Amino acid sequence: MPIQANLKPVMTAREVNELITSVYPQLNNDYKAYETVDVFAGGCTVRLNADDRHLRPGGTVSGPSLFTLADIGGYACVLSHAGPDALSVTVSLTINFMRKAEPGPIEGHCRILKLGKSLMVFEIDMVAGPDGQTVANATGTYSIPPKRDK
Repeated sequence: MPIQANLKPVMTAREVNELITSVYPQLNNDYKAYETVDVFAGGCTVRLNADDRHLRPGGTVSGPSLFTLADIGGYACVLSHAGPDALSVTVSLTINFMRKAEPGPIEGHCRILKLGKSLMVFEIDMVAGPDGQTVANATGTYSIPPKRDK
């Protein structure tokens, strides 16, 4: 994934996790299923620690769980690069499922394709397994709320 030096993060992974925990506590409840593991210029890495709660019949990580990982990747990117406004919202998200995802860690490598004043477009590649194969790929758009006077 190419580094985008013109996009500078304004929050660390720890700060993003703390903000998400405070504004969206129901995401993980008492577990640490979804987390931001890294923030870098132009993107971030998020992880789903998939266990029995995330499986559909047949032992496959469910589509909704992977969709949530993609959405959390976009949210972590917009927070870490546009600023800590919890009111950033998903405008669109399209996902393609490539292969079966087994329980265990699934990493989402998220890259900002465009960051404007009101919209951020991103792509996320979700990889899992010992070979790190792509299990799903998604693109999406987040709306960035206008800056408010404090």
